[in-house]
Parts: sequence; structure tokens; C-alpha cells
Amino acid sequence: MAALLYFLVLKPLSLLPLRVIYLLSDLLYCLQFVGLAYRKKVVTCNLHKAFADRSPAWRRKVRRQFYRHFYDLLAESISLFSISQKEAIRRFRVVNPELLEELAEAKKSVVLVGGHYQNWELYAVASNPQIPHQLTGIYTPLTNPFFEKKFSGSRSRFGLKLIPKKQVKDFFESSSGLTCTTFAVDQCPRKGQKVYWTTFLGQPTAVHFGAEKYARTYDQAVVFGAAKKIKRGHYELHLELMEPNPRETEAGAITQRHTARLEQQILEAPEYWLWTHKRWKLQP
Repeated sequence: MAALLYFLVLKPLSLLPLRVIYLLSDLLYCLQFVGLAYRKKVVTCNLHKAFADRSPAWRRKVRRQFYRHFYDLLAESISLFSISQKEAIRRFRVVNPELLEELAEAKKSVVLVGGHYQNWELYAVASNPQIPHQLTGIYTPLTNPFFEKKFSGSRSRFGLKLIPKKQVKDFFESSSGLTCTTFAVDQCPRKGQKVYWTTFLGQPTAVHFGAEKYARTYDQAVVFGAAKKIKRGHYELHLELMEPNPRETEAGAITQRHTARLEQQILEAPEYWLWTHKRWKLQP
């Protein structure tokens, strides 16, 4: 079934111009008005928690804007199965790679932090050719072996190195050369994991400690990746040096700072964050 879905639907769709694939996004967006929005209850609940002080009309507006972007994200992700490197870079541009070039000259590897904001799939495909470091991404392998092969192959076509979550420790211990390892820091940790508790979007929130832990252990500079949507299908990534010398910081300081920076980004344009996941399952 997975192979049929890929070869009969996903791969043929990916060969079409993106403006044509967007017709699928437009259709899915319209379906929300007849009660067929993906995970609508979760999205509504998350927006209410994060913006309880805003009016119901304002939250409904953000929800509509979110679904507009979310279905575009789906269409853009389908296109990545066949997109060329030139087109990927045209659609997702690293604005200031010189920040990483300076760190590379200093022989400094990087921990890059960010969230599920804007188009992280296009970031994964387009960024490696634009930076001096070897881009690596921490990810959870899919349970379906066919889709795992196809999706990981799509993401890594232009040089991204994918590291399964269970192999992160081994990767850092054995890594040689300059790397830029990406951590999505907005995922809800599992119960029993070491976490950092803070307030995020007005809620007590458990944050993964891994990015800070590895940055401090291996003295890798911490950089925040601030993505910005320029227009439909086009993004820019602004790199912000958050901490050049992690070992000189107090425990928790880096995690607090990157969480606050992500929150700031979401507050500026909340429709571009991934509201479909249950962010606050873990309670203190």
C-alpha cells in the first residue's frame, strides 16, 4: 500500500509545477469550512491555551491562517521528492551564511536550534549546499520501512546527514570535521526524560535538554535559525549567534534563551508554527 501511494500519487504529484500542487492545498483548505480540518480540536485547544487573553474571533482568524500555511507546507513537502537543488535553494535561502563561515574559520562546530516553524522540510533539503559545515539533522525514523527509505532519501538528496535519535550520543562521540547539527527544540519530551521546565506561550512547558547538553559537552557554538516566509513557497533563514562558548554558561541558560527566542518568533506570526501536535502533554 505504501509503495502504491508513493508511485501512483506522491511521486507523480511531485513532478508537477508547485503552482499545480497548490491546487491540492487550496482544496484541503476549503474543506475546513465544512468541518474537515486536520486535528481541528487540538489546534483550537493549543491556540486557546497560548492566547487565552485574545478574543475567540482573533483565535479563529489565526486558525484559518494556520491551515492555509499548513496545507501549503504539505504541498511543498510533496514537491521535495523531485525538486532540483537549484530550485530548492531558490525557494529557501540562507541569508547570512557568513556567520557560519566565521565559525568554520575558527574550527567551531555548531548546534543549530529552532522549532517546527515555517517550512522545516525545505530547510532540511536546501540548506546544506549553502553552508560550510556538514548539516546534520536529528530525527525519528518512520515505522514503515518503505516510507522511511523514501522520505529520508528525499531529505538527504543534497547532502543532509540524518541521525536517528537513538544514535545521537554515538554521533557526537565519533564525529570528526565541522558539523552543524539541527535540533527541533519544541517537541514534547517523553515522561522520564531529562527536561528543563520553563514558561512557554503562557504554559508550564518541558523542554528537551539535549541541544544544550551536547553544545556544552563538546563546546559547539549555539546558533538560532529564524525562518521567515517571504511569499508563498519562498523562505529565508536568518542565523543568529546565540552562544559562541557554551561551556562558559550556567546550566539551563542556553535552553531558556532558545525557548524564549522561539516564543518571540511565534508571537510575531503565530500562524506559521505547527499547532497540530499536543505540546503540553507533560505536566510538572
